[in-house]
Amino acid sequence: MEFSLPVSLGALLVIVVIGVAGLAGSGVMPLETTLMMVAPSMLAFGFIAFALGMKHGEFRAGSVR
Repeated sequence: MEFSLPVSLGALLVIVVIGVAGLAGSGVMPLETTLMMVAPSMLAFGFIAFALGMKHGEFRAGSVR
């Protein structure tokens, strides 16, 4: 399976949706808190980690000798 940008971002979105759905379904905190605080922070962290990982992969691919 080849990962392109849309496939990778789609996988990230699926992971976040599963995490938010699991947290909302467990009843640990109110749904409003989950959707207003947890979901945006999960997306922000996911996008930052994705961008850093992509740049690190580009660096590693460019330094192969």
